[in-house]
Amino acid sequence: MSFFKNQFANVVEWQEFRDDMIFYKWSNREIKKGSKLIIRPGQDAIFFNNGKIEGVFRDDGEYDIESQIIPFLSTLKGFKFGFNSGMRVEVLFVNTKEFVVKWGTQNAINIPTLGLPGGMPIRANGTFNFKVHDYIALIDQIAGVKDQYVVEDVKIRITSILDQLLMKWITREGKDMFNLQANSFDISKGIQEDLDMQMIKSGITITGFNVMSFSYPKEIQDMITKNASHGMVSDVGRYQQISLTDGMASGKMSGGGTASDMAGMMMGMNVAGQMMNQMNQNQHTQNQPAPVQNTPPPSQPNAGDQPRPNFCPNCGTKTGAANFCSNCGQKLI
Repeated sequence: MSFFKNQFANVVEWQEFRDDMIFYKWSNREIKKGSKLIIRPGQDAIFFNNGKIEGVFRDDGEYDIESQIIPFLSTLKGFKFGFNSGMRVEVLFVNTKEFVVKWGTQNAINIPTLGLPGGMPIRANGTFNFKVHDYIALIDQIAGVKDQYVVEDVKIRITSILDQLLMKWITREGKDMFNLQANSFDISKGIQEDLDMQMIKSGITITGFNVMSFSYPKEIQDMITKNASHGMVSDVGRYQQISLTDGMASGKMSGGGTASDMAGMMMGMNVAGQMMNQMNQNQHTQNQPAPVQNTPPPSQPNAGDQPRPNFCPNCGTKTGAANFCSNCGQKLI
């Protein structure tokens, strides 16, 4: 009796498990009396027959199919194994983890932009997250015709419509076409909602979508970088001084002879002198005390000043404008 049992019994399990595999279908085999079901962590086992789900088992472990599985199947709970009879049913093992996938635009997307007749050519890259959430839809749309389904299959399906969604949501939420990163959250949120509506029909939900970066053509990127530099410095004269200093420091201004070296040195000294003067003026202005407004007091007559007499006190001669008497020489003041 044990001989026949060993011949008929089998193990229902996910064979050759892969991290990038979304589901694996154990099928086209007959389950015999004494067969075992093995569910590993991160897996769900779904028994289905003729496209209809009979039972879903989520707890990992090893189970006796006859005593622990069949009693919970919808229409097969009364099935009895015979000596030569087995149960023909398919078992779908589903990977329950959340998958993280990198994406990137293969070609530049021309986004309609004011002033650019051909549009703004933009590339983007990022990640999206997904997981299986509806087993009925998964079996109906995919597992009914496929024995396995991998992450690459989902990625191909999503990237086939991603360019259209990027154009739609960049146009709608890209308020500043030269700084799309500032609106990347709203753009990503809109794309995630649209992708979820597309994939939910297959039993897959998009749990996250992220635009990590946008890239522009080199000419436009150079213009953006230059404008940002001007904005950071905020003074064209100051920007030119910094550019000149950087050029001298990097050696890009070095010429082919002594005259060129001297010219560079003179320019550098001139710029350095201007910068030092400007710094000194700023420092002097900051350290200069505020002027005190003092009103001079009205002039007071000197106590030592004596009025000029009209007549000489010595001889009585009439005085004039002189300081000494014209008759006797007496000092009058």
